[in-house]
Amino acid sequence: MDRLKAMQVFSCVASTGSFSATADQLDMSRAMVTRYIAELEQWLGARLLQRTTRSVTLTDAGENCLRRSQQMLALMQDIEEESTQHAGELRGQLRLTCSMSFGHAHLAAAIGDFLAQHPALKIDLNVNDMAVNLVESRIDLAIRISLEPDALLIARPLAACESVLVASPRYLAQNGIPNDPEALTLHDCLSYANFGKSIWQFHRGQDQRSVAVRSRFSANEATVLLHAALAGSGIALQPSYLVNPLLASGELHLVLPEWQAPTMTIYALYPSRRHLSPAVRALLDFLVARFHPAPW
Repeated sequence: MDRLKAMQVFSCVASTGSFSATADQLDMSRAMVTRYIAELEQWLGARLLQRTTRSVTLTDAGENCLRRSQQMLALMQDIEEESTQHAGELRGQLRLTCSMSFGHAHLAAAIGDFLAQHPALKIDLNVNDMAVNLVESRIDLAIRISLEPDALLIARPLAACESVLVASPRYLAQNGIPNDPEALTLHDCLSYANFGKSIWQFHRGQDQRSVAVRSRFSANEATVLLHAALAGSGIALQPSYLVNPLLASGELHLVLPEWQAPTMTIYALYPSRRHLSPAVRALLDFLVARFHPAPW
């Protein structure tokens, strides 16, 4: 039995909670996943997983095995990377996570360009707007947009993220153009369910405004609200990185352009500076260089 491979399979099952999802993620049959787990349990002489028809959970022995397996896999990855570092070649696999809107708009293309420079490297991108535990999910790097990053993680700023009010020409022709933030209360506003759903903040110089908007349509993901705005459903507060091409084409128009929403920051987040692999360092430097000049 390839014990390192068995540890990889076991760690993936612990992360996904599913034999089928593990088989899909590792590109192997479900029967092979079952075989690796059975052989690992036989080798260790302990049951590692409690399996029911609905879930897979770790036993106490499984918790201990998972911790040691992750240490062994990390060590093996470090050895592989260090063995090729002198030749200037990055190897192994990185696991990233980011929001759906940023993944679609910019990160997918950035990853493609980075991989073209490092053909022996693999990247797995988890597109998810919900915060995940980087250690438990074995995520090497998270790209998140925030006013304040998680204080428990190392945060490297990549770029500023400005938000703008937008609406389709059809919506504005039918409903009029608001001339100040308070006028938004008379409009259909498309709000982000996880952030600032009812209260939108704006400033113009020293003038600060908080507006309780009327929102009959909210969603937990920015691109859904973007398509709703394109369809004429209302006024949306959108990240500029997502709407700039649509503003340039005239498919969307700026609303109250003299008023600014709070500027957030796009961060690259990772658990620790210790044992940061050459591949993660290289990707960090690549992303900083790519997103530093504005606009992009």
